Order: sequence, then structure tokens, then C-alpha cells
Amino acid sequence: MASLTVENYAKTIYQITASQDGRPATTGQIAATLGVSPGTVTSMLKTLDGARLATHRRYEGVALTRAGRMLALRVIRRHRLIELFLLRTLDMTWDEVHDEAEHMEHAVSDLLVERIDAFLGRPEVDPHGDPIPAADAHSLFDGDEAALRSLAECRPGQSFRLARVIDQSPEFLRYLTDCGLALGTEGAVDGNPNGAGLIQIRVESRELLLSIDAARKLVVVPG
Repeated sequence: MASLTVENYAKTIYQITASQDGRPATTGQIAATLGVSPGTVTSMLKTLDGARLATHRRYEGVALTRAGRMLALRVIRRHRLIELFLLRTLDMTWDEVHDEAEHMEHAVSDLLVERIDAFLGRPEVDPHGDPIPAADAHSLFDGDEAALRSLAECRPGQSFRLARVIDQSPEFLRYLTDCGLALGTEGAVDGNPNGAGLIQIRVESRELLLSIDAARKLVVVPG
């Protein structure tokens, strides 16, 4: 069974490479994400390489092997199911569940994860709209990814439904809550007022102004 540290590294490498179209992760990126020194990362990469979970090529970066990718997906599956379980059963808010799931994802058994999955009705996405990996840890449900785009890319007059939140920091999630923006929220883009780096949207009868930076962090299904 992989250690907590090995699981964290595998998950981090997977998430970095996934965010950049499969390009290998750099030592600096891993160090910054985990809050450790580059030397610590280099040492751990030797362990991952020896366990055949990752390959590290100097000047090219780090990529997971098939076994490493499966390990990462198992950890991500645990994390996202725990988040949804906490939200639905303990009435925790979407800005509270991430940190709790970070601690619990290494402690729950595969049996318990399977029971949670069944109890929740085999959900496809977590509280932030991220896809939950399949039970075989071979794949992610990603819905119709071709239809998704950031809110910042939507044209004036276009309707949308909020499907995923990229920035899952508690501060940003609380900001969205204050704005009345939750997963599934439907609205329309009214325009970019005066080219001021803002986007104006309409949700029900309310008008909201968001920064373009915030809009880029919201993934929507255009209408």
C-alpha cells in the first residue's frame, strides 16, 4: 500500500500534467504545489521512479506511469467522493469540504469508498463540478467536455449554466456563495461594460459584475 506522501505526489503530478494538456510536471511546479523544497522533490522522485510510478527525465520533467496514474486517480476518487459525502450528509458547505477530504482521503478503505459511492447514487461530479474517477481507476467521467468553456469566453447575450469551479480556495467559493452562484446556476451574459476588465451577467432578476479573472475560473455549459 502506498504511503500518504507517495499518494500526495502522484495526485499532484497528475493534476499538474492534466492542467497543461499532458505536458510533464517540473520539479519547481511540484515543489510550489506541495510547499516543499526542490531538493525534497528530487529525492522523492527517485522513490517514485524506483517504484515505477513515475519517470523523471532531466530538463524534460516528470510523468506518471500507468501504475502511477491509476494510483493518482484512486486518491482523487476518494477525495471527491468524501467531499460530496460531507456536503450531502453533514451539511458542510462547498468551501469547507476540501480540507477535511485532504485528511480523510488517505485513511478510508476501498470498501468504504465503494459504499459511499453507492450511497450517493454513483455521482459523476463532486461539489465543485470536477469529474469523479471511475471505480476501476482507469478513467474520468468528463461529460461533454467539448461543450464546456470558461464564462469569460461567452459572448454577450449568451445563456449559460455553471458546471465547474476551477479556483476552489475557500475565499473564492465564499465569494461565489455571496454572489448567489452555485453549481447549476443558470444565467446570461449581458456584456463587458466599457471594456473595464469586467463581465456583466444576469442571474434570474439580478445583475452581477465579475472580473474577467474570476470569470475565467468558472466553467460553464453555454446555452
